[in-house]
Order: sequence, then structure tokens, then C-alpha cells
Amino acid sequence: MKPEITRISQISSDQSVVCLVGKGRIPEFLHLSKTEKEYALKQLKAKEEYVFINSYFKCTYLVRIKSELTDFRAREELRKTAFNMRKLIKSNDHSEIVITSNDAYLGAIEDFAEGLALSIYSFDKYRTKDPEEPKRNYPSKLLLYGDIDNNSVKWLNSVTEAVYIARDLINEPVSYLNASKLASEIQKTGKAAGFSVEVLNKGKIEALKMGGLLAVNKGSVDPPAFCILEWKPSGALNKKPYVLVGKGIVYDTGGLNIKTGEYMAMMKGDMAGAATVTGVFYAAAKSKLPLHLIGLIPATDNRPGGNAYTQGDVITMHNKMTVEIGNTDAEGRLILADAISYASRYEPELIIDVATLTGSAANTFSNQAIALMTNADRKYISLLEECGQQVYERIAELPFWDEYGEMIKSDIADIRNIGGREAGAITAGKFLECFTRFPLIHLDIAGPGLLKKDDYYRLKQGPGSGLRLLAAFLKNLASDFKRYKH
Repeated sequence: MKPEITRISQISSDQSVVCLVGKGRIPEFLHLSKTEKEYALKQLKAKEEYVFINSYFKCTYLVRIKSELTDFRAREELRKTAFNMRKLIKSNDHSEIVITSNDAYLGAIEDFAEGLALSIYSFDKYRTKDPEEPKRNYPSKLLLYGDIDNNSVKWLNSVTEAVYIARDLINEPVSYLNASKLASEIQKTGKAAGFSVEVLNKGKIEALKMGGLLAVNKGSVDPPAFCILEWKPSGALNKKPYVLVGKGIVYDTGGLNIKTGEYMAMMKGDMAGAATVTGVFYAAAKSKLPLHLIGLIPATDNRPGGNAYTQGDVITMHNKMTVEIGNTDAEGRLILADAISYASRYEPELIIDVATLTGSAANTFSNQAIALMTNADRKYISLLEECGQQVYERIAELPFWDEYGEMIKSDIADIRNIGGREAGAITAGKFLECFTRFPLIHLDIAGPGLLKKDDYYRLKQGPGSGLRLLAAFLKNLASDFKRYKH
């Protein structure tokens, strides 16, 4: 369970405290003895990452702010330090812990709290065996003391809760989370946060002639689902909605082009894009973000059973384009394409899709960056870059030149769903671009979206990558609207 994050107005002498120290001075409100202060200062001057003092009736953790780093790097190092301290904090079995600062940058308290909250997530739903050692717990409350306002606390709670929701969805096995169950979980999330969710069943999907989603679903015994999320607060600042599209492949075997070796091992998480979009809507609704948002999530598994679609098939998409199937394991772009063309009915200002789409993107950037391709206004890309630095979910842009579109031409249909071996991430993006006349930002999270091991507070399996980036992006868009309006 995610710890509750609360702002407090004072610290008592017996409370356990994490203090973020900027200039090597120990504040008096920590109530440390002279000997404890001298020890702490010596360790901090030696550039230790953090210092732990056990005063028997309380614990004090002093964390050094790495002021020698640039702004966004210092912020990220603080989140990483929270991850490094998580086991020590757990071993002391605090029910609550205070996080404060002294001579630190504005926002340091929130950064450490975010890093700690995201570091202590665990997916324990299916565990039944009790550990042999006495059970120790992470703090259930993080108490923030210092220069921080209530809106910042509200936002921090909303975003970290959203990441937990996304991680839970990604970690669920397909034996539980098939397409229909994913849809019902999204509805449950909408009810909890306050955004609306409409779920289209297979009959409605057939009526809409979503050939991509229906083709991928042909090998499954479970029906597909198409989820339409909407957050439209009164007084929304944008006249035209922003549309977010998330890939909802609840399990990807590769279809008849079946995956080999270890490539199938993490494919329950191939709906990480859908989880990300769901989480962004949760954060937006819980924090009352003044923007009109539409979310589109096509969902199915991709299996080789039944009447599975085949290499060489030609399918007709929602927008009436025909697609030659070059590989059944390039299924994500097919279901996304139907959703992106469906988005046109909203006359959107901008479409952003997010998906664990290509091994090419993962091979190019590993887990260090989200691959971005776009034909949208550069103001959006500049803002995404800025937000990516802030939350350290960085984007790396790939070219989107027209020449790459030549690589997905088909001899028998309008286009193919794959190009050659070269530029695989880019041709996937060019494929999606064919299905809209509105500005598109394509985010391929294949690298950071599914991790085999922890990347600090981005925990293995499904860390929820892209969620904090998009939440920050939308929050800043709303701020820009307000600033220009006045």
C-alpha cells in the first residue's frame, strides 16, 4: 500500500526524521547531541551519501544534497538516495517518518518523498508464505515539514498513487487480467478518481470496423475491448481535447510469428502503455487538472490459436486503409492505429500515444530514454524535454522524415505493418502517422517500460515509465494556459 503523504507544521523531539542537508549545517530542530552533530558533520564533509544516527528513542537520517550536480541531476540523485535508504528505513520499522530539509533547494522534500514512495512499492497479491524473520514495515505515513504547499502535496499523492495503480496493472498475469478485466479495472479506477469510462464490446468494435484490433484478437478465446476515458472538468482551459492512446496488449506471444527464447517472459506487461494512460487520467482527475482529456485504450491478447491472423493477410482498418501483415508480432501498431484514427472524431489539439512497441527502440536507448517521434509543434517537444528532465523520464527524439514512410509501402495493400530490419522504431511510428491528420506524438517506452532488474526507484517488471512524464507535461500545459490567459 502506498504511504500517505501529509504536510505537518512542527516536529517533536521524539520523531524519527530524514533531513536533507544542503550546506553541511545541522539544524537545531533535530535535537541532536553535540557528539552526534560532530559525527554527522564529519561524515557529510567526507561526502557520504547519507548518515544514520540511532538515538534509541528516535532515528535521524541526514542526507547530503549533491550541490555539485546540475539542477535536474541533483533532484534525481536525491530520489536515488531514497531508494538506497529504503532497506535501512524498513529495518527500523517506523510507522511514520518526517522528511524535512535545511539549506536545500526548493522541492527537495518532495523529490525525496517521491523517490521513497516509489521505492517501497511491492506486488504481494499472490504471496502466501510468511517470511521467517520478524516482519518489518515501511512507514505508512510520510510527514513533510518545511517550505511546501498543500497543492504540491496533493499532486505528489496523486502521481505516486497513479504509479502504484499502473504498476499493479502491469504486474498482473493474463490469467487474471485479460482484455475484459483490464477494461473493468480501468472503470474501477475512473470511479475512484472521477473520470468517465465507456467500454465498447466486441460487437461495437465490429460495428466500428476496427480491423486492426479484430485481426489481432482472432487467435484469442477472449473478446477484445475498447476503452474510452474522458476527463472534462467545468472550466477546462483547452477548447480541443488532448487525446492519449495506450497500447493494451495484455499478453503478447507474437501470434503465429511466435516469440522465442526469453522474449516472451515479460509479455504480460505489453499493456504498459494502457496502464500509463490509466494512471495519467487518475492523477489528472484526482488533482482536478483543468484540461479536457480523452483516453483511448484498445485491449486484447495476441495468440496463435483458433483462426489467428497470418503473415500475408490483408486487413481493412477503422479508417478504411488496407494493411498487409508482414509480421504478426507487429501487432501493437495495428490496435493503436485503429484507436488513433478513432481519435479524429474528437478534432483533437494533439494525440499522444504511448506503447511498449519495438525492440528497436529498446536496443537504441536501453532503459535510459523514451523514444519519441513526432510531427507536432516544437513547443510541445520542448515542454516534454523540460518535463523529462524534471522527473528524469527523458525523451530522445528520432527523425520522422517522409523517406522512412517509403519503407512500409506494400505491393498489394496501402501499407505493410513492418518495414525492413533497419529503422524499426521509426517505421513503426510512420505507420501510426498514416492514421491521423492531426498532430501526433509517438512515445515508444519499450526500453524503460519493462525492466528485468530495478533501476533504482523504477522497479523491475513494470515501473510505470512515461506516467510521471505525461502527468508533468499536462500539468505544465495547464499552467501555460493560465499564464497566457492572464
